Amino acid sequence: MTKSVLCAIDLSNGDHDVPVLQQAARMADLDGAQLDVVTVLPDFGETWVSGFFEAGFHDKAVKEAHDRLVEMCESALGKERNSSVRHVVATGTAYQEILKAAEAAGSDLIVIGAHKPDIKDYLLGPNASRVIRHSNVSVYVVR
Repeated sequence: MTKSVLCAIDLSNGDHDVPVLQQAARMADLDGAQLDVVTVLPDFGETWVSGFFEAGFHDKAVKEAHDRLVEMCESALGKERNSSVRHVVATGTAYQEILKAAEAAGSDLIVIGAHKPDIKDYLLGPNASRVIRHSNVSVYVVR
């Protein structure tokens, strides 16, 4: 029985990940599991990158990403369902942060999209592939 489902969303994909989110919600609902939704921002604070951004840029980017994530979840799942979703914005390398979020939440299942929308074949994207390879829990890939 699944107790916690983590859904990884890439906000830069626009609405492409809505079916991933909806599938994750269906899977969580089957077992009455907690649904957590995570998106990952690049680390703007890295030494070689941080000099290009104004002070406070990272905090502003995290807040905007959180607001967009909540908005996307509400639009895709409805206001009532979204009220029980935990929205997580992480910073760093996508696959590593997804795995960290899954471990922190005690997730039994990770739901992730297969690839970027511009890839027209059946290959997994690099982040989905790495999550699958390094995860200690089951990973469900939505194509």
